[in-house]
Amino acid sequence: MYLNQFKKARINLKNIVVETPLIFSEIFSSECCNNVYMKCENLQLTGAYKIRGALNKISTLSEEDKAKGVVCSSAGNHAQGVAYASKLFNVKSKIVMPKTTPLIKIQNTKNFGGNVVLFGNVYDDAYNEARRIEQEEHSIFIHPFNDLEVIFGQGTIALEILEQLNDIDIILCPIGGGGLISGISLVCKALKPSIKIIGVQASGANSMELSFKKGSIVNLPSVNTIADGIAVKNPGTLTYEFIKNNVDDIITVDDSDIVESFILLLEKHKLLAEASGVVSLAALKKLNTYNKNIVSIISGGNIDMLTISSLINSGLVSRGRLFCFDVELPNKPGQLVEISELLSSLRANIVQLEHNQFKATDRLKNILLEVTVEANGENHIQVIKKALINAGYTIRTIY
Repeated sequence: MYLNQFKKARINLKNIVVETPLIFSEIFSSECCNNVYMKCENLQLTGAYKIRGALNKISTLSEEDKAKGVVCSSAGNHAQGVAYASKLFNVKSKIVMPKTTPLIKIQNTKNFGGNVVLFGNVYDDAYNEARRIEQEEHSIFIHPFNDLEVIFGQGTIALEILEQLNDIDIILCPIGGGGLISGISLVCKALKPSIKIIGVQASGANSMELSFKKGSIVNLPSVNTIADGIAVKNPGTLTYEFIKNNVDDIITVDDSDIVESFILLLEKHKLLAEASGVVSLAALKKLNTYNKNIVSIISGGNIDMLTISSLINSGLVSRGRLFCFDVELPNKPGQLVEISELLSSLRANIVQLEHNQFKATDRLKNILLEVTVEANGENHIQVIKKALINAGYTIRTIY
């Protein structure tokens, strides 16, 4: 029905956006017993797919509307897309972002020429403020997902995927408000309806999943997930209709699943993605399929350094790569050497040691030693624990 509009959108984006690579992943394939390909929109011009929809929308505005300027609300990636497209077409832009938006997204939006306004703590707060500005200044609101021209732009990803890989069984797609999966599903159902389109949401922000299963829109009172880019309380009315008619299923992933996928992508592929960008990889283990060709859309890679550090540490713990414990030792010479030698013999690399007499149960006789070691997985951690216990130590696992 809309296929020609998607093709026109692709012409509008030609020679501006990056035709991002589709990369086969041996590690994710082995983890889920399927053939996994990653559509890397984290390598897009602005670090996320959102540039496609924003650019297509602004390119189709009349000269009269362009003169009014544009306003949008965004958790970060749509903001950068609108700022970039506005600068390209010499249109004034005002970008409303939640105060919790990562600094890199705020700074990048400013660098692209956007006039940034920080308002509220979640996307929906920023949305209401942007709508207020729209009325006050008579500017053109660029919706991040509930807009046909935006959806046509996002759907150009599917046109690329179908050219890059002929045999596809499943496409896994992140869902926030639903613009990306609306475009993906409309294109695929028109050109290759045999492909199953499965949406992925964070379990702490699953408004579209609940809506999909109930058969009517469900609005959440609050959201709670590390995947800030898809933390949307209120699904789009337009996108909900497209999803209801074209998407085969929606599944959710926990923050712990997201962290594990983040660390695996970074370590094995040397690719950096934001938390919302890797939910489609986190969903792979939720599929009850084998030997299928699956495309996971990595939707974005705009992430700040502090968040990277936090996710890496969490990921190392969840995959059994870091083990932290404490143990009470007699307050006499040689104790630290003994436990260090034992850990060394077990090939447990000591990352950090902290000994504190005042934290021990018996402060006069003992000290409390807290140890963090690098391990090679959960089995290695169990070996370390058993060896410590056999040596007479009473340990308490911290993480």
